[in-house]
Amino acid sequence: MRVVQNIQMHIGEVDVSRIVLDPKSRDDIPQVLRGLQHLYQDGSKRAKLFQLLEAEIAPQIDKQTGRPGMTMWSIFVCGVIRLDLNIDYDRLHELVNQHNTIRQMLGHGLFDPSWYHYQTLKDNVSLLTPQLLDKINQIVVAAGHEVVRKEQGEVLRGRCDSFVVETDVHYPTDISLLFDATRKVIELSARLSADQGLSDWRQHAYNVRHLRRHLRAAQSTKHRTARTEAQKEKNDARVIAAHASYLGVAQGYLDKARETLAKTAAFGVEHLAARIEIETFIKHGERQIDQTRRRVILGEVIPPAEKVFSVFETHTEWISKGKAGVPVELGLRVCVMEDQHRLVLHHRVLEKQTDDQVAVAMVKETKQRFADLEACSFDKGFHSPANQQELQAHLKLVALPRKGRLSHQAQAVESAEDFVKARRQHAAVESAINALEVHGLDRCRDHGIGGFKRYVALAVVARNIHRIGAILREQETRRAKRKSRYADRDMPHKLAA
Repeated sequence: MRVVQNIQMHIGEVDVSRIVLDPKSRDDIPQVLRGLQHLYQDGSKRAKLFQLLEAEIAPQIDKQTGRPGMTMWSIFVCGVIRLDLNIDYDRLHELVNQHNTIRQMLGHGLFDPSWYHYQTLKDNVSLLTPQLLDKINQIVVAAGHEVVRKEQGEVLRGRCDSFVVETDVHYPTDISLLFDATRKVIELSARLSADQGLSDWRQHAYNVRHLRRHLRAAQSTKHRTARTEAQKEKNDARVIAAHASYLGVAQGYLDKARETLAKTAAFGVEHLAARIEIETFIKHGERQIDQTRRRVILGEVIPPAEKVFSVFETHTEWISKGKAGVPVELGLRVCVMEDQHRLVLHHRVLEKQTDDQVAVAMVKETKQRFADLEACSFDKGFHSPANQQELQAHLKLVALPRKGRLSHQAQAVESAEDFVKARRQHAAVESAINALEVHGLDRCRDHGIGGFKRYVALAVVARNIHRIGAILREQETRRAKRKSRYADRDMPHKLAA
């Protein structure tokens, strides 16, 4: 059974709209909680948010039956806090059980003994989908525009740029990826054999250590230098021998795993998921064996299209954007659209896409959500002749600089006052990107492409809520200072003087 929020309050529970936050705290928690509180206090926004949560969190499950679960409001709050603070589930587990103000925001009173388990948090926060979070973000942005007092009829001026969100992977080499795949095959095969009563993998721990020794031997041969041709030939032979030995050991364990799969096939559909997982890692291992043999022994160059950069996060891409000090980033590009009020209107995860391939799509999708978007600035990475022409049909002002030498017509366009002003303001999008990276999007902690997209969407929502909270705190601080100043001026002793 699930409810959006418990209607009946308990002894010691404080209504969310009446939670008192420390106005002098400089920590992130009071700011994001103030943003959540504002969403809750706005009746129309709260009704839309609750309606979305109720309709789209696990829609296939009957919410009126079963044991009570986390409220949908508490699921949303936990997801926002996790991303805004850039924490893992371990710290989230500690905060929701020990932090009094966060527990008040979740709907727990002083005498409420309710306790959140680690796996409960992980399972429930993962129920938030990218599609649901995109709809919630539109509600949050609308609330943000009201907070900044966006004028009636004021157009939105967007700033579009992309950055890389790294996946949680180590630096890939073909032999290290082979070790990852083979290690998982050994561990999963040992678990499957134990469940089926087989004794094939009694020494699975030793097998992993044996494989690692051969990996280290292959890695150590790469670091030797040679001064003469004879030494170079000797070193090359040593490298080939070490890699050939490592490949032979890995292939032996993969072949043994296939024998285990053949034995367990007689048990029917029992442990079918485990057998499929083993088969997947076997395929990863065989691919890495083939590529390592071709590269080291046969001297071939492996085409980039054939390479995989993680056997666990297979969506990971090798991205080189030419940044100083950052030659390579392992992850996916994320394109964001920010408005002049520093609220992120829309985002898009780019899978095997570049900036110039998504410029028009980003504008179209943003205008579907916010029809008053009439201007947008880009950097040169989004330029293409087709983009220049098509974007003019969707926007009144397109600040998209061209690459290379400019014609007289292009020079006239890019020297116009509105174009120059938009280009000067475009650098502010880097502040939004930095804020997103600080508040969660430096590295994705979730697994799979679905988890990656959910993580990014939740980070965008959390950032906008944090932005609303920061604006409100700033407004409240100014009002308090002004009130204190006027109160001090009207004191009787001041009047007597």
